[in-house]
Parts: sequence; structure tokens; C-alpha cells
Amino acid sequence: MLSRYTSTLVLLSFGLASAVPATKLYATHYSTKTVYTLSLDRTSNGSYALTEASSLETCGTYPSWITFDSATRTIYCSDEYGWKNANESVNGSLTALAAAEDGTLSEIAVTGSAPGSGVHNVIYDGEDGQFLAVAHYSGSAISTYKLPLEGNADPLQVFEFELSGPGAVPDRQEAPHPHQALLDPTGGFVLVPDLGADLVRVFAIDKSSGKLSTCPSLNYTAGGGPRHGVFWTGEDAPKIRGRAPGAAPQTILYVAGELNGEVEAFAVSYPTAGCLGFRQIDVDVPYPEALPEGASLGEIRLAGDNIYVSVRLDAAFDGDDSLANLRRGGNGTLAFKEITSSNGVLPRTFAINKAGDLVAVGNQLSSNVAIVTRDPDTGALGEVVADLVVGVPGEPNTLEGLSSIIWDE
Repeated sequence: MLSRYTSTLVLLSFGLASAVPATKLYATHYSTKTVYTLSLDRTSNGSYALTEASSLETCGTYPSWITFDSATRTIYCSDEYGWKNANESVNGSLTALAAAEDGTLSEIAVTGSAPGSGVHNVIYDGEDGQFLAVAHYSGSAISTYKLPLEGNADPLQVFEFELSGPGAVPDRQEAPHPHQALLDPTGGFVLVPDLGADLVRVFAIDKSSGKLSTCPSLNYTAGGGPRHGVFWTGEDAPKIRGRAPGAAPQTILYVAGELNGEVEAFAVSYPTAGCLGFRQIDVDVPYPEALPEGASLGEIRLAGDNIYVSVRLDAAFDGDDSLANLRRGGNGTLAFKEITSSNGVLPRTFAINKAGDLVAVGNQLSSNVAIVTRDPDTGALGEVVADLVVGVPGEPNTLEGLSSIIWDE
């Protein structure tokens, strides 16, 4: 028979075994000029707790976006400071951070040579290492860097863009405004939604040098203001080239338009040689009806056959904003399912974990990170299980508040 002491040890062992190790997330904040490490703990009874584990003031004047390289445990952080206009150009910065296993951050390298207003970046592979492509919103540019980043490194390339005149929405499209850099499913192309130019710019990657070359752009709907995009692909899509006309699309690009509040879907073709081809197959408003006045689309993510889009400043849930859930059909078209609460104000960004059962929502103005459940089978978003205010809240139409959130996975 077990003694009371032995029984206590056994119960404690079961309790410890059932506890799930803490998961780390990283968040950037415009106002505090800081990158935060957050710890998401799950107790033995299944409840969650989200806490601030550590922080580091870094990443320039306006930390805007971070990309995590899990293989090297390196974070690349873009700074939205800087601009380009008729009078002058002002650089921003790019910072590489080491993330220890416990989430503690330290600076590896900083360069101030980046064009102004870095708002997004993506890692891509070459034959001889990795590279980083950075989208510069007010800098009207794309830059690339050889990795690992070195202190005061110059860009490998800089592509600068101009408009011959204002776009269909003159106050937002007075200049090119690249808003994202994303990689296609084959790893051979970098795509850049340009909100100011109504283009999705396309660049082919030279694997031998890591340099980009310009391909014909995807012409987006006038006044649409493409902000972010995401790819869906079938299992064999990267291998298929020269696919027969009329065949079901094997690769689809979904793009959220910030200015017109629509998600546009494009079938992507891979000719036997050369650049990409695009064919629009759907346009959908990710909302029960037209977007409320003043509301706009932000982030777009995909998990399984569900597309999620953040709807900013619709105040649909007692002042909190929304996440829209759309379902992808077999031909790539979208069907609206529902909106659920973002559990905060102005969901600038959100990220889905690899297991597909949790979504971290970064609300800029309320400056909180909300962890929401997701059903991996149905794609339905559920209740908020953890919530944490990070830094200080922001004010509308300013570079203040929470700016990005990612999982350490």
C-alpha cells in the first residue's frame, strides 16, 4: 500500500506531466520602441495564462514587423521610421535579434542603410544561404539583404518605385506604398502588394546570387489598395508547370484590399519558363454586408480551407473589431461564413499557431494580444482564453500601439 507521502508524490508527478510547457510569442510596439517576449502557459486543468516574460528596447524608432527564423532562432525586425518624398529621403533601420530558448532577446546586428518605413519582411533561400526581402511603405521601395545580417550592412539591392500621378484614392495613393513581401509556394518568387500603385509586384529569385529580377506585375483593381496576400496550394502544385487551360487551379493567391474592403482571388500559373501568370477567379467582401464606413481590411491568413481577414474599426462587438472567416471552395472561390470578435480595437495583425488550434490577435489601438481558440476541423474561431495588454494603448491615425505578433515555432 502506498504511504500518504508516496501518494502525494505520485499526484504531483501526474500534475506535472499533464502541464504543457510554455509557448513563446513575440510582439512589437510602436510607442515603446520595444520587442516583447510573451509566455503562454497552460495549466493541468486546461486553462491558459498569458504573461510578459521579457522585453528589449530595440528596432529603431517604430518597430513594425518581425519575422522569426526558427532554425537559427533569429528575429528580423523592420523599423517604420523614414520616408521618401519630393524633398528628401530618410532611411529607416533593420535589426537582427537572437532569441534564446527562454525567449530572452539580444541584438546581433543593426543597419541604418535600409530605405525608410520598413513594414514587412520575408526570408528566402538561395543556393549559398538565405536572404531577406523588405517592403518599405513610405520609402516606396523594396530592399534585399544577405543573411546573416551584419552591422551597418548595405542592401544587396534596392528597387525604388514612382507613380506618374495619383491613384484612384489620391490621399492614400499619392505614391507607391509596398506593404508586404511574401514568398510563393515554390520559393522561386517574391510578391509585393503595393497599396499605392494598385499592383502586386512580382520578382523572380536568382538562386545562385540571391538577387531579385523584375517580372510583370499583377494589375490589381483600381482603388483596391492591396495590403497583404496569402497563397493556397494543392499538394503537387509547385511541381506543375504549363497546366492546361480550364483545369482546376492548383495555386491561388488571395489578396486583401485595404481601400476597397474586398478579398480578390487569383489562379496562379507557372509557365514552363519565365514569370508567373494570374487570372482573377473571385472577388468577395469578407463581411455580412458592405463594410461599415471607416472600416478597412488588415491582415489575411490561411489555415486549411479557411481564409481569415482582420476587419479594423468596424466596432461590431461592443466596440471591439472583427475577424472574418471565409471558406474556400474546390474551385478556389470564397464563401463568407461569419465574423467573430478580435477582442480589441484595430486588429493590425494576427497569427495562427502550427497546430491550428489557437490564434494570437494583435490589436493595435487597445494594444492587447488576445489568444482565441480555433477548431482545426471546422475552422471556427471560439472563445478568448487569454488576454494581455502590452505596452500602452495607441491613438487613431498614428504610429502608436501594438504593431505585430508572431509565434515562436
